[in-house]
Amino acid sequence: MKKTIYSLCAACCLLAALATPASALDYTVDAPEAGLFGTPTSDDTQYITRDEPVNIDRSKTAAVIPPAFGSPTSYTLNSGTLLTPNLVDQDWAAQVTVSGNGTGAVVMPPALSGGAVSSGGSSFAVTQYTEVTDDLYYFGGYLGTLKIPAIGLSVKVYQGTGSATLAKGAGHFPDTSIWDGNCCIAGHNRGVRDDFGDLHTLELGDTVTWITKLGTRTYEVVSVQKVLETDDSGTASTTDNRMTLYTCVRDQREYRWQVQAVEVK
Repeated sequence: MKKTIYSLCAACCLLAALATPASALDYTVDAPEAGLFGTPTSDDTQYITRDEPVNIDRSKTAAVIPPAFGSPTSYTLNSGTLLTPNLVDQDWAAQVTVSGNGTGAVVMPPALSGGAVSSGGSSFAVTQYTEVTDDLYYFGGYLGTLKIPAIGLSVKVYQGTGSATLAKGAGHFPDTSIWDGNCCIAGHNRGVRDDFGDLHTLELGDTVTWITKLGTRTYEVVSVQKVLETDDSGTASTTDNRMTLYTCVRDQREYRWQVQAVEVK
């Protein structure tokens, strides 16, 4: 009997619990006080102007990926690769010049006359440089062929200026451009090879031809001079396209013959 009573009580309690209506807690959230949120940091508005100062663009379309650290253009103002070239104003993009052979190209602002670019109303010269890449080598490991008709020279040019390299032909200075700008090449004038044996006999106006996978260029000799072995100013980057050639001076170890030729246009 007691068991039956306990069972009935338990059933009644269960029914009472199920019959109680469910209700959610009531709560409210106060609005934040003024000044808790900053202004948006994104700005998609373009500010490209046609008057001075030109090319004022604060949007993401003007973002530029900087050149690699230590590269020839790493310290050049406004150099780099456009982050979103497809969004750049087309009138401006049509004037953009790209140096290099397409690999790791450097995007420069529109050029003014005289090989300069504008920055805030002032202009400055832009040096040119083309990096040596794997696709520029010919079968056989050379970079190009140098021809100087006045001294009957035709020699293959390899990368580097070490003894092993110059035993094969002429050598390209690794830190200089291979095409646009100042291309510097060295060669022996006696001993194992004498490719540049008559280099110092060149006269102003003699032509130098440089044949590479990037094309063929003809240069005209503008200077023939003797410089100190420690003088490396002739290997500096230039705003024009030129060829600088070096060889030893016979019996004068502290000097080098330096021949410079500029592109014939």
